[in-house]
Amino acid sequence: MNNEIAERDQRSSRRKYGGELEDSRDERKRRHRGDEPGRRDNRSRSRERGHRRRSRTPESRDQRSRSRDRERRRDRDRGRDRDSRRHRSEERDGGRRHRENDGDRKERQSRHSPSGRAPRIEARHGEERARPDNGQSLVKRSGPLPSQDDSFAVSKGEEPEKPKEKPNFGNSGLLAAASNSVTQADGTTITLKYHEPPEARKPPPRDSWKLFVFKGQDIVDTIELGTRSCWLVGRDLAIVDLPAEHPSISKQHAVIQFRYTEKRNEFGDKIGRVKPYLIDLESANGTMLNSEKVPESRYLELRNKDMVQFGSSTREYVLMLAPKE
Repeated sequence: MNNEIAERDQRSSRRKYGGELEDSRDERKRRHRGDEPGRRDNRSRSRERGHRRRSRTPESRDQRSRSRDRERRRDRDRGRDRDSRRHRSEERDGGRRHRENDGDRKERQSRHSPSGRAPRIEARHGEERARPDNGQSLVKRSGPLPSQDDSFAVSKGEEPEKPKEKPNFGNSGLLAAASNSVTQADGTTITLKYHEPPEARKPPPRDSWKLFVFKGQDIVDTIELGTRSCWLVGRDLAIVDLPAEHPSISKQHAVIQFRYTEKRNEFGDKIGRVKPYLIDLESANGTMLNSEKVPESRYLELRNKDMVQFGSSTREYVLMLAPKE
């Protein structure tokens, strides 16, 4: 009986577990069949990649070489930036060290002096005096060292001897005054207050300048100004070119000077002309141009039909330019 029962149990277990084993085998086959399309896709993709790698054109090679060149350039630029940053940092460190050294020196100097700073007193130009504790005044010079006598005098509290004045070989102006002087028959000399500038010129013949002297409504005199470049007006008959005997007029009163001047036109070309000018030689009663007082020692241009008066004289000097034919 026992043997029959054991055989029944074995048969039932075989039926039960045998069916389960068959089911697991079927599931494995199904899974394997379902994975086959994915594996095939993976294989086809790997084959396409290999085909792409093999079938690269020369253009792709050029692109790769260009990208490599770009990377190399970037590396070089980065290296240069690093070097420049290092150089700047070294310069900053050097400046900081220099400042620190200067600060240490100042601190040492202040430590050596008990009061921290030596008081300064007035000294000559280029010198600094410091008064130490013993009461003696020491001189710090920025120039050359003083002589032994000067140093001893300063240590004793005395003023050093002033240097002697050196000879001056510059122009004194006496020779220029002598060249502008006129010697008279009696031996006396008269110094001229005016000398002609380098641009002094005689007017050209085509410009006929004339000076008409009026006294009231009458013409007293007519002067051709084209014969000279300079006309000195005054009371000193020994040196003047245009005498004026009124007592309000100075000995050397004013000058009518012809000067050559240049101007540029709208095209940039230089155009030069000789024009008359009036200058007052710091006279006592002044000079009038068209009833207005002129400034001293300054050139004023004269134009056609201008009227000039000297001092308090009633005579009128009218400048006229003859019309061209």
